[in-house]
Amino acid sequence: MSQKTTERISDDVWFLLFAAWLLSLVAALGALFIGEVMGQEPCPLCWYQRAFMFPLPIVLGIALIRNDVRVWVYALPLIGIGAVIAAYHVLEYVGVIPASLTPCTATSPSCSGPSMTIFGWIPIPVLSLIAFAAIGGALAFAQRRA
Repeated sequence: MSQKTTERISDDVWFLLFAAWLLSLVAALGALFIGEVMGQEPCPLCWYQRAFMFPLPIVLGIALIRNDVRVWVYALPLIGIGAVIAAYHVLEYVGVIPASLTPCTATSPSCSGPSMTIFGWIPIPVLSLIAFAAIGGALAFAQRRA
């Protein structure tokens, strides 16, 4: 009969997992705040990014409770796809991607203008990209230190 043991991770690895979880939680709650409290309807690209951000606090929270540093295996696809969508959105926002290739239509919210910024100068798509990159970075450092 084998006995299951829980491997203890170091404090710095736990802190990195906690940082990744906290970043994902703040990003998900921030997206909900912008949409539900501020009443800003998300564009299609924002919805896609949310689809990949919203599960992360749950997945990373479970990993944090279980001291599972291998969570990157499950979180990386969510982070990677979300980051690619966010990068595409940033390129659209700054005008690199032509309007004919964007999913935003006349009936959906606009991806440009002052309503797409926080504090009047930080574009929401940039915040999303930074959040995905920071969560991925924290998990990468945690994996290397484990």
